[in-house]
Amino acid sequence: MIDKQLNYGRHLIKKFISQAESNTSILDIGAGRGQDLLFAREINNKTELYAVENYPPYIKNLQDNAITVYNLDIERDKLPFDNESLDIIIVNQVLEHVKDVFWILHEITRVLKKGGHLIVGLPNLASFHNRLLLLLGEQPTIIQNNTAHVRGYTKSDFKKLLDSGFDSGYSLAHFGGSNFYPFPSLIAKPLAHLLPSMAWGIFMDWKKERPYLDNGFLKYPVEKQLETRFYLG
Repeated sequence: MIDKQLNYGRHLIKKFISQAESNTSILDIGAGRGQDLLFAREINNKTELYAVENYPPYIKNLQDNAITVYNLDIERDKLPFDNESLDIIIVNQVLEHVKDVFWILHEITRVLKKGGHLIVGLPNLASFHNRLLLLLGEQPTIIQNNTAHVRGYTKSDFKKLLDSGFDSGYSLAHFGGSNFYPFPSLIAKPLAHLLPSMAWGIFMDWKKERPYLDNGFLKYPVEKQLETRFYLG
């Protein structure tokens, strides 16, 4: 039986947090019940924990765990933090749900410190099972038009997305995969470790190498004359 809990890559998120040079302030965008933030507290119980979350039961759960919660629209609102003020930002299983990714990445990059880490978890468009589905002429499971997923990502394409607004501003510190459809966990775990680029989920730890000064993520859609309406502030 497939273990869908592996899709969230909790073991990789915890590993990436523990490997960061500094973890005194962490924001989780789309924090859910706060599992990833609670891992951070296990690593450093003095870490300032912040969450962006909209679902009322999750908000209560986060608040019950002494996590500061902001209920806002990440596709329209500014993040309530100063420039270069956060050590780590986690975005796990979120960016596949949004259209206005340029605004979101602009805000993330604005508030993340130089030397800070952006930890991203995404369903993998190039996973083993999605490749098989395409070979058979079927739609990949991670981006279907009657679901909440509106974007599909691969490791290389996400790198291009980051570079489009912040060229070489992020370097990939760590990379891993989690779960491997259609196999049970006993087989899926080692396969995801050996073949992370073909795993169900891809997990990336990006280090911010320099200050973000030119609002590049907001300029890119205009300069490239992308023929869709993106929110740019």
